Amino acid sequence: MSEPNPMPRRGRGIYLLPNLFTTGGLFAGFFAIIAASQGRFTAACIAIFVAGILDGIDGRVARLTNTQSEFGVQYDSLADLISFGMAPALVMYHWSLMGMRVDGPTLGKIGWLGAFLYAACAALRLARFNSQVATVDKRYFVGLASPAAAGLMASFVWTCHELGLNGHELRFAALGVTIVAALLMVSRLRYTSFKGSGTGPRSDRVPFVALVIAVGILIALWVDPPKTLLATAVLYALSGPVLWLMRRRPGAADPVP
Repeated sequence: MSEPNPMPRRGRGIYLLPNLFTTGGLFAGFFAIIAASQGRFTAACIAIFVAGILDGIDGRVARLTNTQSEFGVQYDSLADLISFGMAPALVMYHWSLMGMRVDGPTLGKIGWLGAFLYAACAALRLARFNSQVATVDKRYFVGLASPAAAGLMASFVWTCHELGLNGHELRFAALGVTIVAALLMVSRLRYTSFKGSGTGPRSDRVPFVALVIAVGILIALWVDPPKTLLATAVLYALSGPVLWLMRRRPGAADPVP
């Protein structure tokens, strides 16, 4: 009897496609750091949002082409640490927190320590996500996702810079935004992931109203990108505490874990 023909092996080259998107996001995050150090804050903030778009694409490309791998997961996590941890922290530091040195040596240290706190919390958030990805409800994120926190930081800097506001004059407000974004990432608050219901054959589907909201956001982005992104980031960041308060009401069917 002749042996059955072996299944054709998938060429390793196809794994290059999702990792190219991941590399593009890493490049955008690195570019944001360089641009911020040169005082090009608009370009730095745009680069962070480009990294966010590429981060959303690479995983979907891997699933569509059936090229998921442990290497890709780890590479994506390390790239996210640069793009959504280090880059937003350094953009905020160069734009505003560095100006706290004029208030004395102690507050000057608080400025860069605030930026470090954000970067450290982003690393902790990514590590927790990787360790719990197989056990948590896919409908929710536990803690503010690092791309959303980076979007909050970048849109705040971008909006204020476009309005002609001096970052050094807003250093205490910037420090508050940095600390709040950092703590929300490592909190136990749940945020909607927009990944559908999480159960059943149609688990990837989302309500029709989500499409309407997305169209409205795209129109607003065309009119005024920085303010629209800031408003969206703030509303999403507030949604976690709001959902937590709603679940704390007497008789709530879905208590906080």
